[in-house]
Amino acid sequence: MTLTVVSGSGHTWRLTRRIGSGSEGVVYAVDDARPLVAKLVPDPPDPAAYRRRIARLVRQRREPRTVRLLSGTPTPIAWPMAGVRAGGPGAEGVDGYVMTDMRHAHQPFAHLLTPQARRTLLPRATWATALAAALSLARLLADLHAEGYVVGDLKPDNLWVDAHGRVGIADVDSWQFTDGGEVFPGRMGSPGHTAPERIGAPAGTAPDRASDEFVLAVLVHQVLMCGLHPFAGHPASGDYLSYDDNVLHGRCRLLDRTSVTLPRSAPPADLLPRRLAAHFRAAFGGVRPPASVWAEALAAESAPERLRTCRRNTRHVHTAERPWCPWCDLAERGAECYPAPDSRNVTDTKDAKGTKDGSEGSAVWHR
Repeated sequence: MTLTVVSGSGHTWRLTRRIGSGSEGVVYAVDDARPLVAKLVPDPPDPAAYRRRIARLVRQRREPRTVRLLSGTPTPIAWPMAGVRAGGPGAEGVDGYVMTDMRHAHQPFAHLLTPQARRTLLPRATWATALAAALSLARLLADLHAEGYVVGDLKPDNLWVDAHGRVGIADVDSWQFTDGGEVFPGRMGSPGHTAPERIGAPAGTAPDRASDEFVLAVLVHQVLMCGLHPFAGHPASGDYLSYDDNVLHGRCRLLDRTSVTLPRSAPPADLLPRRLAAHFRAAFGGVRPPASVWAEALAAESAPERLRTCRRNTRHVHTAERPWCPWCDLAERGAECYPAPDSRNVTDTKDAKGTKDGSEGSAVWHR
C-alpha cells in the first residue's frame, strides 16, 4: 500500500514503504530523485500546534543560522524541508514533514557502540573513530546550543554516524526553540538518556542546555567505552532496577568505584585519558561541562601525538597515556571490542601489550 502526501504549496510525494517508527511518528521512504524520507505523526497532543511547529522549522531552514548548521558534508541534520499532510484536510488527515534521508550517507549511531555491528558495518573503525564521533557530536551540539536550540531527546536512536566518525542528527521536530518570540517547548525524554532532574518530572517539563550536556556526557562515555553506559552496573547494595535508578542515586564507577559491580569484560575506567575522566566526573557530579568544552578536550585527545596503535592489532588504538594496549587486555578476558579484520593480524595477546619490549607503534589518526 502506498501513501501520497501533499505540502502546503501543493507539491505531492509518493511514500513507498515504511522504514521505521518511534514514540511519536512513523518514517516512510519517498519516491524522489533526491534521498528523502517523510515522517508522519498520527496523534500529536495538539495537531494545530504541531503544524505550526513544523511550519516554523521549515521557514527557519532559510535563515542564515540554519544554513550554517546545514553546511557540513554530509548533511549533519535531517531538517524539515516541507510540511506535508496525508489523507486530506479533514480530521482523518495526518501531519508530518519531508526531510533528508540520513541513510544516504550515514549509519545508525548504535552501530558504533557494539563490537558485532562495528566489525560487520564499520570494519575500519577504531578507538580513533570513536573519538572522532564524540568530537563531531560535541561540536554539533555546541553549534545547536549557540543558535538557541535544545535537543531534549538526545539518544543513539536519533543519531547517525559515517565511517569517518562524522555525526548527524534527526527528529528535529522534538527540539525546543524560540521563533518570533514564541517558545516551542521540547517534549521528549528517553530512559537511560535523561538528566537526573528530568527523571520523573511532570509531563511537559522543559529541557534545557544543562540536560543536553548531561546526556552528551553519557553518549561520549558510551562511544569511547565500547558501548558501556556510565551508570551501568549492579548496585553495591540492593537490586538493579534501571540506568535511571542508578542515575538518581549517583551509582557511577567514575564517581564511586564501590557503588556498582561490573563484569570483568567491561572496559577499564583508566582506558580514558585523565582529562576526559575529569570531565565525566564533573558532568555526573553536578558541574556539567558545556558541549564546547567537551569539543575542545576531545579535539586535544584526538591529536596524533595523543594516540598509539598496538603493533599486534592495528584496530587497537588507545590513548598515549596508557603504556600498554587496553584492548588486548580485554581480548584476554574474552571481550574483543575492536576485533582485527583478519585473524592473521593478531598474535598471542599475552605478547601484545608492548610495555617492556617497546612494541607499541607510532601514533596514528584514522580519518
